[in-house]
Amino acid sequence: MSDHLPLAKPAGAVSAGDPPPSAAWVARFPLWDAYFAVLAFAVGVAVATSAPPAAPYRIGSVALLAAISIWYAAFGRALMRYGVGGWRAYLYLGVALALYVAAVALASSASFALFVLLPQAFMLLQTAPAVGAVVVFTAVQVVLDWLRSGGGPDARGSLLAAVMIAVVVSVTGGWVQHLFVDADRRAALVDELAASRDEVARLSRQAGVDAERQRLAGEIHDTIAQGLSSVVMLIQAADAELDRDIVQARRHLTLAVATARANLAEARAVVAALTPAELAGSPLVEAVRRVVDRFTAETGVPVTLTTPGTQCPLPTSVEVVLLRVTQEALANARKHAAAGRVEVRLERRDDVVVLEVRDDGRGFTAPPVGDGYGLAGMRNRVEQVAGTLRVASSPGAGTTVRAEVPIR
Repeated sequence: MSDHLPLAKPAGAVSAGDPPPSAAWVARFPLWDAYFAVLAFAVGVAVATSAPPAAPYRIGSVALLAAISIWYAAFGRALMRYGVGGWRAYLYLGVALALYVAAVALASSASFALFVLLPQAFMLLQTAPAVGAVVVFTAVQVVLDWLRSGGGPDARGSLLAAVMIAVVVSVTGGWVQHLFVDADRRAALVDELAASRDEVARLSRQAGVDAERQRLAGEIHDTIAQGLSSVVMLIQAADAELDRDIVQARRHLTLAVATARANLAEARAVVAALTPAELAGSPLVEAVRRVVDRFTAETGVPVTLTTPGTQCPLPTSVEVVLLRVTQEALANARKHAAAGRVEVRLERRDDVVVLEVRDDGRGFTAPPVGDGYGLAGMRNRVEQVAGTLRVASSPGAGTTVRAEVPIR
C-alpha cells in the first residue's frame, strides 16, 4: 500500500515496508459498518418491493445482494479495516462485481448498491485503480440498459447518470484519500519530532552528566588530591627530620594535620555541592591569601601577593575558578618548577578579572610528564566561565600562568 487509506493491520497481514497502523481508522470503522448495514438493507427492501420486474427476478436480485453482504462480511471487511491490498483487494472487488452485475441484470433497482460498493474501491486500491473500478461498476447499468433498449433514451439517461456518479465519487474518494494520507504523514512527523525531542533530552542529560563528572574531577584534583599530596610531603619531611631536628619535625607534622583538616573541609564542601571552604564567609582575596600563606608554610617558598582593584565582590562561579587556578598553579610550581620565589597577582580591570601566577623555576618547553589533569583542568575551568588561560614558559626562565575571566 502506498497512497491509499492508511489502515491498521493485524499481525498476520503486516509485511516489511507497510506503514504503521492507524488507530483512528480502526476506531471509526464501526461507523462504516453501520453505514454498510443500513444501506444494504435499504437497497434489499427497495429491490424486493419494486415492480417491475416479476417477483422471481426480484427475489433472485435480493439473494445476490445478500451474497454481496456475506462476501463483504466474510472476506472484504477485514481487508478494508486492516488495509490489506494487493491481489486480495482485486479478488474481492472482482467477485463483488460479478454478483452486482447479476443482481442488476435481474432488477435495475439493484444499482443503488453502488452507494455501498464504490467507496470500497477507495478503501482497497490506490487512486488510479480505484477510479478505474468506479468506472467499471457505474458502466454496468449503462451497458445493460443499452442492451435492453438498443441505445434508446433510457440508455442515454443511464449514461449521463453514470458519468455524474463516477465523477463525483472519484473526486470525493481521491480527496478523502489525500486527507488520510496527509494526516498519516503529519502523524509520522509528530512521532519523528517526539523521537527527536526525546533524543535531545537524552543527549542533554548525558551532557549534564559528563559536565558534572568533569566538575567533580576538577574539584577532587584541586582539593583532595593536592591536599593529600601536601600531607604526604609534610610527613616525609617530618620523618627525615626526626633524628636531626625534633622541633622541625613537629612543625612539619603540625602543618600536615592542619592541611589534612583543611582537606577534610574541602571534601565535605564538594560532597555538599557547596563553594570551596576557603571562600565560605570570606572574599576571594582573603581566600587566595590563605592559600598563599599555606603554600609558603608548607614549602618555605616566599610568595608575593598583589590584589589591585579587587575590593568589589565577584560572581561566585568566577571566584571558585580563580581560586582553583591559584591552587593548581602553586601546586605545579611546587611539584615541577623547583621555584625560589612566586608572584601572585589578582587584578580587576573594568569588566574582566586577571589572575597571574609567576614563578622563577626551571620552566619547560612542553607540559611536565605526569601533569595529568593539571593544565587541562585549569583551562577547562576557565573556559566554563567564558575566560581564557595562557601558560608561558621556557627552560630556565620560569613559568607564568595567566587567566582572564569576563565579569557579566
